[in-house]
Amino acid sequence: MKSLPKAELHLHLEGAAPPAFIAGLARQKKIDIARVFDERGDYAFDDFPHFLEVYEAATSVLKTPEDYARLVTAVAGELAEQGVVYAETFLSPDFCGGGDVSAWRDYVAAMQEAALAAEAQGGPILRGVVTCIRHFGPDRARRAALCAAETMGDFITGYGIAGNEMMGRPKDFAWSFDLAREAGLGLTAHAGEWGGPVSVREAVEDLRVTRIGHGVRAIEDLALVDRLAEDGIVLEVCPGSNIALGLYPRWDRHPICQLWERGVKVTVSTDDPPFFHTTLSDEYDRLAQAFGWDEEVLAGLNRVAAEAAFCDAPTRERVLARLGGTG
Repeated sequence: MKSLPKAELHLHLEGAAPPAFIAGLARQKKIDIARVFDERGDYAFDDFPHFLEVYEAATSVLKTPEDYARLVTAVAGELAEQGVVYAETFLSPDFCGGGDVSAWRDYVAAMQEAALAAEAQGGPILRGVVTCIRHFGPDRARRAALCAAETMGDFITGYGIAGNEMMGRPKDFAWSFDLAREAGLGLTAHAGEWGGPVSVREAVEDLRVTRIGHGVRAIEDLALVDRLAEDGIVLEVCPGSNIALGLYPRWDRHPICQLWERGVKVTVSTDDPPFFHTTLSDEYDRLAQAFGWDEEVLAGLNRVAAEAAFCDAPTRERVLARLGGTG
């Protein structure tokens, strides 16, 4: 499926870092993070809490705007190889300047410059969605929202929440989402992965988001599924991630097809692809094998992603054109 043009809405920038890139940067900086890799040089973790620890350890070698610019270049190259024409990457001010607006501006400028350079060389159109980290708490989320609002523009176009779903409740973060909404940012929230269907309902009601990251456990509450379909809430589904972390045992047991059949707007993303040994092309191939989805179905999911993207109308038109049509 590499040749099929694709759009991706749920991609953590640091989580998309090739292991060799992180290992090389660690060597340059003389930082010992050998514990995050296995004997083959891949990321190694046991479960979701351990995954978060490994993720943050790997991220710890990214210390400057220049490091993040190099990361954007590397990730854009990986995306281009998979036929991705548009991607939204989750970025956290907590990792880029510690939540300080002035420092964050420097990181954004460096990442945007790298993104534009990659696009000019035929790579994907990239946009940034600022995410607060749920397990860091509501106070730090306010700082992240302020960073997002202060740098909203051509590159920073959305705001969301990631991290451990079992920490706190969505309503605890309502202030930061209100600030982001008033600034004109698109809103998304990780929910319905580990928190169950109630976390999806609370994210929709308390944070008033238009998209849900994951959201797959909504399938356990069919009334909620029907509400998502009726309200047009878009799910950023990451099947390979869900299976790698043990949420579902096999591809044919994943609920994405059930959600789609009930009229929910689903899209396909990779979440943290090298951590889960996947690519967007791999996701499409496995969905085709599990559910018989052909290129027409998959192209339709990409158009849903383009319509739900946090970008302006001219950019959306460009993305739809690169996907091969407007509907």
